[in-house]
Amino acid sequence: MLENLKILNEDMKKKGWTIGSFIFKYKKRYIVLIKRFVSDEKRNNQYALVKLEFMEENNLKNVLEVEANSNRLIIDAKTLREYFGIEYSNNLGDILNQFTQRLGMSVPKRFNERVSELEKQAMVVSLSKSDSEDPSKIYIIGVKRNPIGKTRSEFNADKTKLLYREVFEKFKNDESISFCYSKEKEKLKTLGEIITNFAQ
Repeated sequence: MLENLKILNEDMKKKGWTIGSFIFKYKKRYIVLIKRFVSDEKRNNQYALVKLEFMEENNLKNVLEVEANSNRLIIDAKTLREYFGIEYSNNLGDILNQFTQRLGMSVPKRFNERVSELEKQAMVVSLSKSDSEDPSKIYIIGVKRNPIGKTRSEFNADKTKLLYREVFEKFKNDESISFCYSKEKEKLKTLGEIITNFAQ
């Protein structure tokens, strides 16, 4: 029922992204983030293929995280019902199947880099949390060389691809370099300033 998750996951891997998004409509509109398992991220279920984060479009703080594979969402029926406002009934199994099929039809087969500002905002918040960073740090202030043997995280790379593509392109081939952020807008640096400061 969720076969497209497998196809999308492979496409994201091929294109070098850990996170993607799509819109899902069920009573309300939801932004759904699809996240690959990378680095040392632990799966709660050994059969999980990806992690999905559902967010209400009008309230990004109302989040439901669910592991999933190409067959099903790995979650108990009660939690799913309560989050999406699915009424209890005797044929609940059928209703949950219909819900999963509807979700499956919303999952794209290809990773789309052109996302709305709201989707981008949701992705950046999620990436910051995955990188143990403050989500309000969205202003790039420079780059740093990591200790020997350490490389930048996939989350740090994706955040910079989303927010400052030009800066990412300049440094993308050297994975020993990480991108640094601040929550203070006045500290924001241009690509020229970042290159000059790094050279010094």
